Amino acid sequence: MGHHFVGIPELTGVPRVAVVVDVMRAFTVAAWAFSRGAERIVLASTVGEALALKASRPGWLALKDGAPAPGFDEVNSPGRLRSRDVTGRTLVQKTTAGTVGALAVADAPLVLCASFVVAGPTARFLQAHGREPVTFVVTGEEGRAEEDLACAEYIGHRMAGAAVEAAPYLHRARTSRAAAELAGGLRGGSHPDDVALCLELDRFPFAMVARREESLTVLRPVTVPGARPSPS
Repeated sequence: MGHHFVGIPELTGVPRVAVVVDVMRAFTVAAWAFSRGAERIVLASTVGEALALKASRPGWLALKDGAPAPGFDEVNSPGRLRSRDVTGRTLVQKTTAGTVGALAVADAPLVLCASFVVAGPTARFLQAHGREPVTFVVTGEEGRAEEDLACAEYIGHRMAGAAVEAAPYLHRARTSRAAAELAGGLRGGSHPDDVALCLELDRFPFAMVARREESLTVLRPVTVPGARPSPS
């Protein structure tokens, strides 16, 4: 395939095509936000920037990793976000790994943010645009997060067009360190359903593309022809 799989510290230069993977939980949360009606997600580099952006734009909402905190409307949890209506709203997202990885490659000509819930549409989007090879940014644990690497490899194989058995990749994610920490309540702002929600393959029928919009890095959903949401 010729794809590259790198951690954030290993990034050098500007890739031609980057897929930034954060399964647990940034880009699962982002997908849920779009499914709940969000118009766009602005990726913030710091907690202070997230709060400043929210304060300067009436109606914007902010979310971050960890436990609830003053000034933030939500935490980085799909289990918590899935019941919230954010129709037409702009969210500002700051997380420990996912948003950091996306901002690190924000100058690339094409940047997609991905997790298992949009894995198939992401692969189809890349196929349709003839974009190979891809630099997959494995955001967790400095590139060693098993759930992110499994998802990245799965998308890479799906791009080849052949049938791919998803179960082994989902098993790697389900038995990862991140999944164990979430299931054990060791990560702040978690919900009992977070792990299961992060492992819902192709839950949503869109890919997520990050682009520069003025001085901001903005994530938006892009409908992928032929993609169908999985049964809920």
